[in-house]
Amino acid sequence: MKVDLKPNEVVVKAGDSQHINGKGNINGKLILTNQRVYFKSPRDSDYNMEIMPGDIEEVIYFNTGMFASNGLSIVTKAGSQLKFKIKKRNAWGKAINQMY
Repeated sequence: MKVDLKPNEVVVKAGDSQHINGKGNINGKLILTNQRVYFKSPRDSDYNMEIMPGDIEEVIYFNTGMFASNGLSIVTKAGSQLKFKIKKRNAWGKAINQMY
């Protein structure tokens, strides 16, 4: 999967993920660069998104199951809550928190 990077943009982390929304889970990749966060779905480009650090209000952890601590929610200043299921969510949350 290819992401068009801007000048001086470097990928910091990338991993398989699922975007959790009211319509179900959308498989894709969560990509963190030094300038923004991307979610890219190989099958449904309607769910591709870009989150700029200035748009992030907070990062919240949640459990996707009784013992599954792999939920990461990015709350935007506009009030939307973008939920993802990803491995090593604590490392992801820490890296995203350092951006804004």
